[in-house]
Amino acid sequence: MKFAIIKERKNPPDRRVVFSPETLAEARKRFPDAEFVIESSDIRVFTDEAYRKYGFEVTDDVSDADVMIGVKEVPIDFLVANKDYFFFSHTIKKQPYNRELLKAILNNNIRLYDHETIVGPNGYRLIGFGRYAGLVGAYNGIRALGIRDGLFHLPKVETLADLHEVKEVLDQVQLPNIKILLSGTGKVANGAQEILDHMGIKEVSDALYLTSEFTEPVYCRVDVMEYAKRTDGKVGERLAFYDDPTGYESNFMPYAKLTDFFIAGHFYGNNAPYLFTREDARHPDFRINLVADISCDIDGPVASTIRSSTIEDPFYGYDPISETEVAFDAKGAITVMAVDNLPCELPKDASEGFGETFIDHVLPSFFDNDEKEILKRAKITENGKLTERFSYLQDYVEGK
Repeated sequence: MKFAIIKERKNPPDRRVVFSPETLAEARKRFPDAEFVIESSDIRVFTDEAYRKYGFEVTDDVSDADVMIGVKEVPIDFLVANKDYFFFSHTIKKQPYNRELLKAILNNNIRLYDHETIVGPNGYRLIGFGRYAGLVGAYNGIRALGIRDGLFHLPKVETLADLHEVKEVLDQVQLPNIKILLSGTGKVANGAQEILDHMGIKEVSDALYLTSEFTEPVYCRVDVMEYAKRTDGKVGERLAFYDDPTGYESNFMPYAKLTDFFIAGHFYGNNAPYLFTREDARHPDFRINLVADISCDIDGPVASTIRSSTIEDPFYGYDPISETEVAFDAKGAITVMAVDNLPCELPKDASEGFGETFIDHVLPSFFDNDEKEILKRAKITENGKLTERFSYLQDYVEGK
């Protein structure tokens, strides 16, 4: 079976790749029946020559491959019919801007596997760039604090070589006496926590966080059962909440009244209660003045996130009184970092980590008859139709 590492063609350019040369060499070693070919690219974080050094063919034409593996959406004009494709399609939430892409995939008899749909039997994602989003997101929030308050000036992550250098520059930073709240229990929040822990910031329990002030910077990590509660007063259950979040309401304000810097690393599901609303943000006791919204749901659970920001211009301000965008350092504003492609700032590390998980969780399925049903669960389209698991997208495809 022949696998192609395809060129990224979406704008703005994405320098990430699913496999680094070294990781791909490991894949070749573990799966001798697999053949790998590289589509030439002038933007990839690893050069064509780096792949050639490991003995891989680099070419402008990979149309004879069976499986095409990329990161971002493939432009419609570059889809090759009757192939298997892996990439982030951004269609499973019925995103309007990619409806035509999904239609083209169906019309071209393509089997689509979305990286987001590669899950275990429990429904949890097996691969992704979440850790790197968390790492960069937390760093960017700290960078915003330093610039806004004139405390220190960190360089952009994209100017640094790798994660090691990111942590080296953080070693020079001393945070003021602030309280930091981190939401989430998954890879994104783990990545953010890695940054906070590296800086030696003390973690405290939510009980202590809600009842005490401190003489040093501290952080508290909370999951959904802390910031959401059942409307009937009964004790909530996390898995039940994930299955059906109706009947819950936000319990975030007790934290918002005691937090300076909020790092949003949670997953937000349909119909779940917002963490804080625009009305909440206007409350005189609302204390949060800096938000690193790694989750970046626009006009969603974090009211101050009114748009995504960019790597080039990562910060903006949200005025809770006028509910409008202002300068990120404007008086009374909530400073917002809401870059929606954070792992792109750390392309080398992100690519290496992603490839290792792809080898562990996905490639074996092509050679063991999909024993763990990884491919079966992840497959969105086949034979020009949606698979049963993703049949809910039919009205989206039809434009209804």
